[in-house]
Amino acid sequence: MESSELEKYIINVFNKLHSIPEIAFEEFQTSAYIASQLKELDYEVIEKVGGTGVIGILDSGSPGPVLAVRADMDALEFEKDGKTYNVHACGHDAHSSMVLGLAKQVKQTGINKGKLYVVFQPAEEGLFGAAKMIQSGMLAEVEEMLGIHLRPIQEARLGQATPALVHGASNRVDISVKGLNAHGARPHLGINAVDAAVAIVNGLNAIKADPSVSHSVKVTSFKGGTDTFNLIPSAAKLVVDVRAQNNEVMEDILEKVKLAVEYGARSLGAQAQIDFIRGVPAADYCHELTNLARKAIVKELGESLEIITTPGGEDFHFYSRDLGIKTGYIGLGADLTPGLHHPDMSFDPSALIKGTNILFHMVKSKLG
Repeated sequence: MESSELEKYIINVFNKLHSIPEIAFEEFQTSAYIASQLKELDYEVIEKVGGTGVIGILDSGSPGPVLAVRADMDALEFEKDGKTYNVHACGHDAHSSMVLGLAKQVKQTGINKGKLYVVFQPAEEGLFGAAKMIQSGMLAEVEEMLGIHLRPIQEARLGQATPALVHGASNRVDISVKGLNAHGARPHLGINAVDAAVAIVNGLNAIKADPSVSHSVKVTSFKGGTDTFNLIPSAAKLVVDVRAQNNEVMEDILEKVKLAVEYGARSLGAQAQIDFIRGVPAADYCHELTNLARKAIVKELGESLEIITTPGGEDFHFYSRDLGIKTGYIGLGADLTPGLHHPDMSFDPSALIKGTNILFHMVKSKLG
């Protein structure tokens, strides 16, 4: 396919997807449009995967690797003047456009062995869309998976790409503290849940982990007491953001968080419980796929950036952890400003043809 024809197709797809931004698990128009495009390309299409996900399959008819390329679909919700609205402020419309462009390009050239899965995943922003796709069982035969994401201009400019964007592990921890009400004049008859919550915070702030691995534990929400100033409060709630650059340190920190919560509350006679922990694992990439990505980037762009490490999280990494498959993940420069998750985010759309071609080189290297 001529580059100009492919670029026109990708931009048209992008403009369509950008015009119909939908939040997690509400990507009904988005998934319907993507499914219709895949059907026109004569892919085997599976819809409503994990809710609103879509999978397209191209089978060579010959034995070989089963390779998946994943794109996320959901937009973000913002508020202005008391009204909510959706915007593709994280580039998921761009990712889906590149993977649809890839599907078109691969269909025209064909593959000589194995199967190609193009995976359009919902709800990345909620960090549980990948888990739903995995639970569907529709990816059971996949052996390797590739992902791609636009990067802010501070990390990569137009014409640049990294062969591996190394995300950290990220978890949200919700904590409830239970004390005992009493009159402010008789505090000895009560158990102050706010004091207990403060003790928990002090314990969390004192957590130590391997200093050679980037990590953080921070309270991001603290709610306790009422407007009645002379009432000893019986309840408090905390939310904690926990991050670590690898999964081993994250596991170590979470065990210490549990101890800080239990003993911080008990030290003041209160009770505390962790209501839930939800998050994503850190990246665990296949060196072979990272090297393959580097070669594809050099072939397309002339040179490759070094591996980029980011403290941000991505639910893409559930695929390697829960399916036990090899994964690779490209970070693509696009002169993106002012930043991801900003309602005015914009980028140079000419980057999309470059990203599509990088993926195409990788797919052809694996499937022929």
